[in-house]
Amino acid sequence: MVLLSGPNMGGNIWKYVKDCLDTGWVSSVGAYVDQFEKMTAEFAGTKYAVATSSGTTALHIALLLAGVDRNDYVITPNITFVATCNSIRYTGADPLLIDAEEFTWQMDLDLLEAFLINETEQKNGACYLKKNGRRIPVIMPVHVLGNICDMDRLIKLAQQHNLIVIEDSTEALGSYYKGKHAGSFGLMGTFSYNGNKIITTGGGGMIVTDDEQLAKKAKHLTTQAKSDSFEYIHDEIGYNYRLVNVAAAMGVAQMEQLPEFIERKKEIISYYKNELSGVGDISFQDVKPEVNPNWWMPTLKTNHQREILKALNDNKMQSRPFWVPMNQLRMFKDDLYYHTNDRSDYIYKHCLSIPCSTNITDDQLKGVVEKIKSAF
Repeated sequence: MVLLSGPNMGGNIWKYVKDCLDTGWVSSVGAYVDQFEKMTAEFAGTKYAVATSSGTTALHIALLLAGVDRNDYVITPNITFVATCNSIRYTGADPLLIDAEEFTWQMDLDLLEAFLINETEQKNGACYLKKNGRRIPVIMPVHVLGNICDMDRLIKLAQQHNLIVIEDSTEALGSYYKGKHAGSFGLMGTFSYNGNKIITTGGGGMIVTDDEQLAKKAKHLTTQAKSDSFEYIHDEIGYNYRLVNVAAAMGVAQMEQLPEFIERKKEIISYYKNELSGVGDISFQDVKPEVNPNWWMPTLKTNHQREILKALNDNKMQSRPFWVPMNQLRMFKDDLYYHTNDRSDYIYKHCLSIPCSTNITDDQLKGVVEKIKSAF
């Protein structure tokens, strides 16, 4: 089986994990957690980083810290992985969905601006939906597949309409907009270390921020809000969202290899683009000149999505359709969805992700390309 985006278990992983096992530091406290947080903050260009048990829990805590509450709305793209909207619901708020831009597949900022101007109002330094008076405290852009929208414009719109920016940059470790790393634009950003991400700790996530008090609060909430180092005193509702030391040891080893992984991802997308140029109606995600993505998950667009998926998967080359848009999932189908011609549905029905593990061989890449060509 050629995996879609499998983990690359090289480097010092075995050494660092063995160190945890030999010393007994395997749980939620240990030097590797601290080191992993420090390495991530330095790489992302933020002052602080707080490790969590998953990218989803990182999003949940970030939303809580931003003050999102029951009956609020959070603006987010309609094209995203379900964890984005799930984390919003954990707070008691509802997602307010914005359609995707046609070629980059990021949140459509023209639609966003139209929505904010026509459908919202500002009162007492906060943003509200006109039709029902519900508060909209946060906008959560998603850097879909490691690509990034026009963050200058998004930040400006957020400031004009009293919105806090929390970046779902869970797919964008190693992606940059105008030389600035994903996750470092808003009040907080998040990363994911699921097994299919560019680096992995098996599971795991991270919150990054420049705000010291938010970082301290995030650490407090993710460790059961324990307020005494000796007594079991907890001063508020907390969460068991900690990343364990043995997983962080994997993260440290993976971070050491991250530049190589990013380079390999760029080699993979370059190969696919060169070899599939002019093949049928295939096109790839558009990337603006100011964006330098990590190319986490090469994804192509074609009218022959299902035929190509069948050709690849029947030959043990793991490939997947794009995410089902959030407004088509039964949990979110009644949420507000702002669009003009529902590009999200078109993207979903025409896009597929193809094998791109950082340890995929050149021969395997060649096999994937040959199988795609054979489908035409």
